[in-house]
Amino acid sequence: MLSIKNLKASIEDGTQILKGINLEVKPGEVHAIMGPNGSGKSTLSKVIAGHPAYTVNDGSVTLDGKDLLSMEICDRANSGLFISTQYPTEIPGVNNVEFLQMALNSKRAYQGLEPLADADFKKLCEEKMAMLEMDDRYRDRGVNDGFSGGEKKRNEILQMAILDPKVSFLDETDSGLDIDALRIVAHGINQIMSPEKAVILVTHYQRLLDYIKPTYVHVLRHGKIILSGGPELALKLEEQGYDWIEEN
Repeated sequence: MLSIKNLKASIEDGTQILKGINLEVKPGEVHAIMGPNGSGKSTLSKVIAGHPAYTVNDGSVTLDGKDLLSMEICDRANSGLFISTQYPTEIPGVNNVEFLQMALNSKRAYQGLEPLADADFKKLCEEKMAMLEMDDRYRDRGVNDGFSGGEKKRNEILQMAILDPKVSFLDETDSGLDIDALRIVAHGINQIMSPEKAVILVTHYQRLLDYIKPTYVHVLRHGKIILSGGPELALKLEEQGYDWIEEN
């Protein structure tokens, strides 16, 4: 579903951050990416999303066989890619629910579908907000405006639930969440997940993976994936850190 081959990318001053990422993500899989700070995890999500601060120097990224890197950012999203950022942006003055409705109808237009009727969207939104235990105050506020860190993360998962992407790349969704919020967010992700979808989780901690069981765990260090394994790899990293891993 998502294929990343020899992806290399740099920042504006020419410093290379990604030094040859290879990753194959199939439908129904959950991939956890772990690694020390500064290893390139967030950069990977931004490069896939099309962030203008990064230049792709080599490699390819395809989604369902389509060349993702040649697409405009909006087309990447409308094709089924969802990126949850480590620090969600506040957009004061843009109503949260209206933003979600416009985003969904933009995707539907891209797919050649009619806009979702207001009543149908309201029902969909109420269903997903209930799943994430979000109350009505989230409706009329600006997007993430004045939200706590945990509220922002929950709102990002609401966006994911509404847009129903094929592949979701969630960058430290567990950051800043207390135990209850972590449980709610993880439950939401598990509810959204299906055999036709895939999720990539960037995390530092095993606690998220106690709720969302990964198919594979990857260690990203110095811009490359240097080790992959099953769920047991995350437990070993939690206990021993990263120094025991020898890079090739």
